[in-house]
Amino acid sequence: MQELAAAIRSKKAVLFAGAGLSMNLGLPSFGGLIDKLAGDLGFDAEVFQSCGDYLALAEFYYQKKGSLGPLRSWMDTTWHSNDVELEKSEIHKTIVELDFPTIYTTNYDRWIEKSFELWRKDYCKVASVADLAAAHDSLPQIVKFHGDFDNDESIVLTESSYFDRLDFESPLDIKLRSDVLGKTVLFLGYSLSDINIRYLLHKLQKQWSQSANGKGRPKSYIFLTRPNVVQEELLRARGVTPIVAESDDPKEATLSFLRELLHEAYGKTAAL
Repeated sequence: MQELAAAIRSKKAVLFAGAGLSMNLGLPSFGGLIDKLAGDLGFDAEVFQSCGDYLALAEFYYQKKGSLGPLRSWMDTTWHSNDVELEKSEIHKTIVELDFPTIYTTNYDRWIEKSFELWRKDYCKVASVADLAAAHDSLPQIVKFHGDFDNDESIVLTESSYFDRLDFESPLDIKLRSDVLGKTVLFLGYSLSDINIRYLLHKLQKQWSQSANGKGRPKSYIFLTRPNVVQEELLRARGVTPIVAESDDPKEATLSFLRELLHEAYGKTAAL
């Protein structure tokens, strides 16, 4: 924890934020998304879920409907419900207070951006090549690695769009390789059942091992809300240190971890 806190304090850490962060606000999981796909296509939800992962099922939806537009609109509306009380999320406030220079997220929603706005911290969003050109190094950057609801074309949701990213050569991929070189990376809000995070860790491990500084690279970490002996060993083999929660409640565990990290890094709290 001390090494991670020191990297954050010296602005040499990058945060990678996953779906678990949004679920702490009460947003639906990908299971809810699959239920929506099933309903729109006239399938029984339980039967539909057994037909593939969300990437394949979203691809099927696209083939049947010819567009993701209606689905994107539903996701945008559902995931930005007025019922979400962001001002009560100490988790999101603490992330703002930790002052990462760069935050990558595979989430499509805007709750990280809204957190910066709520707690009056300037930032710039990067979700496209145009955003890259306009980005300011002097401001924290929130990089929408799998796209953003503001741009249908940017969203990585179908199997085809995911496969298109496997080359790891898009402008955002090139930026990522540059941003993480020599930096500590903290993964937060990810489940190891998620192929996105496993693929990303594989690609980053390959990049780190090929770099001139491969042997002396900074440590990277992933916060896990439940233990998994097999996955923890695989993570260590890829140079990522698991930090495993001590609470059975994922939300409480995440908050406890972030509180400790903020105190260790800056000697303060982000209490609401």
